[in-house]
Amino acid sequence: MRDDIDTGGDRTVTAAPAFETATWEELVEIWQNLDLPNAAWRAEIIEGRVVMTRPPENAHNLIADLVHGELRDSIPKEWAIFQTSGIKIPERKSLCTPDLVVIPRSDVLAGKSSILADKALLVVEITSRGNADDDRTRKLWGYGHAGIPLYLLIDRFASDGPTVTLFSQPTGGRYLHQHRVVFGEPVELPEPFGITLDTSQF
Repeated sequence: MRDDIDTGGDRTVTAAPAFETATWEELVEIWQNLDLPNAAWRAEIIEGRVVMTRPPENAHNLIADLVHGELRDSIPKEWAIFQTSGIKIPERKSLCTPDLVVIPRSDVLAGKSSILADKALLVVEITSRGNADDDRTRKLWGYGHAGIPLYLLIDRFASDGPTVTLFSQPTGGRYLHQHRVVFGEPVELPEPFGITLDTSQF
């Protein structure tokens, strides 16, 4: 059994391939019992891999705060916005912790450490250098399979410059529609949100 550990820069610390053949129940148990360096670190299960991610940099957190604020001012009181909640996608052997997730309060079970992904209305991921590929591919695939209506990918490290992509209309495990803009252009979040997200401060 071997763990590939890389703690350099803004990279993820990945425990693999040690747990890739584990069952879903075993993966969740490993996730629940991980000894993280401190509360700021994040652990996820992505396509059967247990991944630990170091705390993000300030630029990442500032974007999360801006998006959180715009959503908070617009959504109904019956909805919650979480920045630290794991969402389960058992069919993809994934338990992701989006940078933001919007979910009806009635679908959040007290005493649980995660929520079912198919209850989410919107997930937001903000890329870091070390995990951008997961956000662009594996999480996109997982969120599509879970049927999450809207996935907002804020890609600070896109090859052609920082962009924001809204994925919508999940069908058969993938999103049928995507709308991509560069930082500074507005992004329309359709109903049930019905708001325009200002990206000029990203």
